[in-house]
Amino acid sequence: MALNASSPASTQDVLRLPISILPFLSQESTTWLYTTAALLSSMLILEQAVYRYKKRDLPGDTWTIPLIGKFVDSMHPSLENYMKQWNSGALSALSVFNIFIVMASTTEYSRKILNSPTYAEPCLVYSAKTILNPKNWVFLNGREHVEYRRVLNMLFTRKALGLYVDIQDRITRKHFASWVDKSDKPQAKPIMMIARFLNMDTSLRVFCGNHIPDHATQEISDKYWSITRALELVNFPFPLPGTKVYKAKQASKIAMDWLALAAKNSKIAMSNGAEPECLIDEWMRICMDPNYKGRKDFSDHEIALVVFSFLFASQDAMSSGLIYGFQHLADHPEVLAKVRSEQERVREGNFDASFTLEMLDSMPYLNAVVKESLRVRPPVTMVPYKVTKAFPIKDGYTVPTGSMVIPSFYPSLHDPEVYPEPDKFDPDRWLDANSSANANPKNYLVWGSGPHRCLGIEYASMNMALVLGIAAMMFDWEHELTSLSNDIEIIATLFPKDGCRMKLTPRTHS
Repeated sequence: MALNASSPASTQDVLRLPISILPFLSQESTTWLYTTAALLSSMLILEQAVYRYKKRDLPGDTWTIPLIGKFVDSMHPSLENYMKQWNSGALSALSVFNIFIVMASTTEYSRKILNSPTYAEPCLVYSAKTILNPKNWVFLNGREHVEYRRVLNMLFTRKALGLYVDIQDRITRKHFASWVDKSDKPQAKPIMMIARFLNMDTSLRVFCGNHIPDHATQEISDKYWSITRALELVNFPFPLPGTKVYKAKQASKIAMDWLALAAKNSKIAMSNGAEPECLIDEWMRICMDPNYKGRKDFSDHEIALVVFSFLFASQDAMSSGLIYGFQHLADHPEVLAKVRSEQERVREGNFDASFTLEMLDSMPYLNAVVKESLRVRPPVTMVPYKVTKAFPIKDGYTVPTGSMVIPSFYPSLHDPEVYPEPDKFDPDRWLDANSSANANPKNYLVWGSGPHRCLGIEYASMNMALVLGIAAMMFDWEHELTSLSNDIEIIATLFPKDGCRMKLTPRTHS
């Protein structure tokens, strides 16, 4: 029966049509295809309806790409794409693999998320618990988290920092001795990976002292790059062989074995009356103090987990901070000259003397350089949180349970009302007590806020200041600018895409 305008087809004829077109299909196959197509269509329509229902009036795409959402953008994150999302509204919506996400771009909403443990908990990235261990203290919340944190705070007192600063100075000078190109014609080289190793070696010696051998720090540093890559915002989440998450799990096991050995050796040394020489030693000293009333029975594995979390918190964030610190100083020779002048004044010509906390207290300009460098290029631009209870984030809108909320730091740190010429590297803004920067401390979200605010703020700032201060004395710097020098690569943290190419030559003092 022909189909035309004057002869409408019956339902039965229409159902038979595919068979006449595709004669190899049976009536049953055709029915199955129609049923499957109807189910898929219903699911896709439902997906869009759920997304629209959750989104309500928030800015964001009107429709989400079926199934994957913004997955492609997440696979290749860029500051430009993040800026588009932030600029779309104080709160905006998106979806990745049917995970509904609300992104905050203002200081008010970002701080609200960070300070609302009743409604949201840090989840970092999907694979974080697989890599860092779900029992890691960083994933604790509520009273349990507060009590654990109270113990760990004691590892970053001024007394403890005084112990660490000498280790930092010694390890930094050891690495710098190998950085210099001693050939007749020194060439610029990327410092990204050697700065990462300097940072890892320093952190491991501060945390573990000599309780692990030298080759362990190199092995952990080499393997840790797998962990960094697996903690990108989007990765295949299951640890199947060959995946980034699988490699990260193997790297985590190697690091944990070494860290557990350090804990074991530290306990033995401290029980034998040794003086503390590192963070774990200080922890054991505190636990052995008869006046200490807190928990004392930490297993080697628990101690290793804590130190591993410290590495996670410090390694890539501090490495990013150091690399951009070098780049900022190289690109602003007038600032580097002021750093050197301050070093000469405080040190009174003794450039070989180890850094002390008292020295750092007398270097306000160097500290301002560190603070400003971290503001201009914050290592961490955002931290994903999981909504554990329907979150009334603003009047008229509640983030559904199971969604993600992401407080963003970059917009707060580049607010032109707080930081005039926000993209300009200007340490002097921190030296004026009445500046808008100092008058608005809530905007300085480099270290987060709330119950999960960074534990090691003073430690990390001290390390950056020490490394940059020593480098300013030891080296003349030349930054080889490339087309990628100012482009940002977002891995777990921010890095210059060309690895920050530097030529470092020994500096002579008059």
